[in-house]
Amino acid sequence: MIQLYGIPNCDTVKRARAWLTSRGVEHHVHDFKREGVPPERLDAWLQAVGWDALLNRKGTTWRQLPEAQRAGVADAAAARALILQAPTLMKRPVVEWADGHITVGFDEKAWAVR
Repeated sequence: MIQLYGIPNCDTVKRARAWLTSRGVEHHVHDFKREGVPPERLDAWLQAVGWDALLNRKGTTWRQLPEAQRAGVADAAAARALILQAPTLMKRPVVEWADGHITVGFDEKAWAVR
């Protein structure tokens, strides 16, 4: 089964869920705002897609961080610590597909070939 990690009220997550549902694709949603980010899954994502792909530098949470804290995020360890502290800093959704592939964000064209 597909595991989708995100925040249910996020517009991108809503679009991704609707897309999956409209195609009859079973999936489970993990609300990382409510349930947190599983550290072992975060480690797998960091290894698979890299810290820069996971960190949402366009969102409100990032913009609200002090400049010094933003400047301190220069590697995977710093990004990991910050994401665990504030899960909304992660781009969403993170999807673990049935074949083990991991994607970040919703891209209808890319998902259509999955």
